[in-house]
Formats: sequence, C-alpha cells, structure tokens
Amino acid sequence: MKTWILLITAGIACSLASGTAEDNEETEPAHASSAGLYTDPDSCRGRCHEPYNKQDECHCNTKCEKHRNCCEDYHMHCSKDGRQKDPMAGPADSMEGFSSSHDSITNEELLSISEQLFKVDHNKAQKSDITINPQHLASSAETKDKEDHSPEPLYTYVNEKLFSKPTYASFIKLLDNYQRMTGRREVFSAEQLKEQENFLQEVMKTELMIKLYNFLHKKKRYSTQEEFVSDLKEMWFGLYSRGKDEGDSSGFEHVFSGEVKKGKVSGFHSWIRFYLQEKKGLVDYYSHNYDGPWASYPDVLGMQFSWDGYFKEVGSAFIGCSPEFEFGLYTLCFIARPGKMCRLSLGGHQLGIQTYTWTKSTYGNNRKYIATAYVTSS
Repeated sequence: MKTWILLITAGIACSLASGTAEDNEETEPAHASSAGLYTDPDSCRGRCHEPYNKQDECHCNTKCEKHRNCCEDYHMHCSKDGRQKDPMAGPADSMEGFSSSHDSITNEELLSISEQLFKVDHNKAQKSDITINPQHLASSAETKDKEDHSPEPLYTYVNEKLFSKPTYASFIKLLDNYQRMTGRREVFSAEQLKEQENFLQEVMKTELMIKLYNFLHKKKRYSTQEEFVSDLKEMWFGLYSRGKDEGDSSGFEHVFSGEVKKGKVSGFHSWIRFYLQEKKGLVDYYSHNYDGPWASYPDVLGMQFSWDGYFKEVGSAFIGCSPEFEFGLYTLCFIARPGKMCRLSLGGHQLGIQTYTWTKSTYGNNRKYIATAYVTSS
C-alpha cells in the first residue's frame, strides 16, 4: 500500500494526501479489451504515427499534451516529434509532460514558477492568524488503526477575518453545494452555478492567478484569459460519475469539499473545509504523520481523521494558504504533469503534487477532467 505523506507549505499546513491509495483508485481507469491486432486501445505502443481519431480512448499525436488526452505511456513510447521511440529507450524526463521544445514546461520552470506563485500569495494567513495543535505523531502502522490519539481539535485558533476576503468568501460558498456520497447525482441551482462563476472571477483578480495565466499563455497553453477561465470551469466544476449515477462528482468537489466512497473519506484536501467542519463538530482529528519544514504559512500537514463517522487514513493539505494558492498550484500541475508527480519549490523547500485525470469521460476536444490532486512529500 502506497503512503502519501502530507507536506505543510510555507505558513499554515495544507494537508498531504494519504497512504491508502484511495486517491489513486478513484481515477478508476477503464481497461478496454482489444482495439487492433497489435496495439492496445489505452497504449501508445505502435501508435505514435496515428492521426487524431475521436473514437480512440486516448491519443498519441503531438497535440495530445495540449488537450490532456494522451495515453499514460505516451512519453515512454513516443518522441517529442510524435515518432515511435526506440523500444529499449526509457521514459522522457527532461521535457517530461510536453511534446515540443517551444512550448515544453521543464522541471526547472516548474520550480521557478511555483516559487513565484508562493511569493505572491498575498491572501495567505500570517503566523498570528492560525494556531494548530498537531499533538500525536503517528507511525506508519498507527495511520491505519482508526484510533483517536489526539484529545484536542487540530485548530486552536483561526482568525476568521480571513474568510471575509473575496476569494475565501466565494470559495466557502461553494463547499455546501455538494452531496458527499458518491453515486448521488449533483443538481445545481442557478444561484449555485453563479457561485462557481463568482469564485473564478475573484481568483482571477489576484496577482497569483494572473501570473499563472501569463506563464501558461507564454507556454502556448492558452491564447486568451477567457479561454483559460473557461477551461478552469470545465476541468474543475464539470460533472462526471464515480458511482452508477451520471454526474455525481467533480474535481472541485472531490479535492476541496470531500466525498465518501465505499465507506471511506475520499479527497477532502482543504484546510478551510477541515477547520469549518471541525468547528461544527463533524470532523474529529486523530493524529498526524507529517509536519512540513515551513516556519510560516502555508505549511503542509499529513493527517488522520474522522469525518462524521467516516475515516481518512492519511489526508494531506496545505495549511494557511489562500484558496487561489492551492487552486493555482493544482491547476499548474494538472496542466504541466497530468497524471504524474509534479515537483515544485516553495520558500526553498521542494514538495510534490500528484494529479490524476478522469479517464471515463471528457469535455471539449477530448480534454480530461481532474480526478484528484493533492500535495505529497516527494
């Protein structure tokens, strides 16, 4: 069982994803049978020369990175110009995630842009705004025992004046718009749909999200800010089905609001959501298995907790960051390293963000929805 340990990014800890592989299994990739004599429908082996075909499960042409619909092994089998690689060659690393040199996003550029975003998180909590009480440090064995090792809440104090800031206020309004049980169709009122629009409008007023857009525009991911915002709405708020009922989940619901699937907490990586639910008595903090190296907020924390009776073995979160900070970092990594580990740097400390794409349905030109995104220790 793979364990994802939470990091706390500079400042207040935002929890890291857990070690239950639940975030991994939530992507539920479809395994098709056969789609040809010599090729698999979900592999690029022998397919790098193929033109785009909307009937394909995933794609292997040079534009698949832009549309985020490549097969998972695209970089193993295809070179940057779309030709078949030497079958003995390993995965491409130097330009990991992109198809051509003029629009590639290198590992070094990810480290640089993440530090820039960290520096312009003007709405983050200050050290005096949040006091947490991590209490028990759990061993790897203890993360699974479902025992409450911490008698006190995680949050001792939060300056709720933070929540009056426009990005916080618009973010919080979204959190109660969802049914947490997977398999129950989500239906939004006109007011709730407007709340999604308002959140996107507010975050796009921040220097952080403008800097992110300018970076992605320079890398030829988006031509206009309007195109960027439209894609944000689809990738984060577009509905798909984790259960049997169509339209019961979205990237935003899963990552920030949290869901319950097969009797376990799934997603739920928002420190704001955690605090508000803990304040209501719905979250019971058990222990932590990781506390990040940052001396200010945001920070990263890996936690065990119960949400209204449902257990989370390891949940990671940024603590004390603004909504636009984690929204922006997760977006950056989903675009730059979809379905892969995305290595960033915050305040001189490196950390990872893992994203997964939803493979069962798409939007637009076969673009993929966000299945999950969370911070890790590597």
